[in-house]
Amino acid sequence: MKGDPKLIETLNSLLADELTAINQYMVHSEMCDNWGYEKLHKHFEKRAIDEMKHAEKLIGRILFLEGLPIVTNLRKIFIGADVPKQLENDHKAEEDAIKAYNDAIVLAGEIKDFATREVLESILKDEDIHIDQIEELQDQINQMSIQIFLTTQVKE
Repeated sequence: MKGDPKLIETLNSLLADELTAINQYMVHSEMCDNWGYEKLHKHFEKRAIDEMKHAEKLIGRILFLEGLPIVTNLRKIFIGADVPKQLENDHKAEEDAIKAYNDAIVLAGEIKDFATREVLESILKDEDIHIDQIEELQDQINQMSIQIFLTTQVKE
């Protein structure tokens, strides 16, 4: 089924966002592993896998619409030097993703591609969960201090 060129371009832009997020989360995951923060390592690793699944859905949809997935484009990656900065950078990335998905959902609705809109809405729900999880960790840091928080993140 030949898809709308503007929608395919938008899907490829979202794909670039997801591929960037995968890299950012994987680096943060490995940094936390290196520091001995096993729980944060697993948390970031799971989020990277979630983003891989989003990329897979976008690639599948682009192909269905007879477009060419562009997997060579990445955005600027923001690596945090410490856990609070990692969470701050990840929060910004998720905020941007939520806005981009909302805009893409509007576009899909305007061109009456409701199946693509449904795919985008399912990814948006995951992004909402991601930002909520980041804010939960940030709240914990604010309430208990970074030192106490990090003691809760080591392997038991």
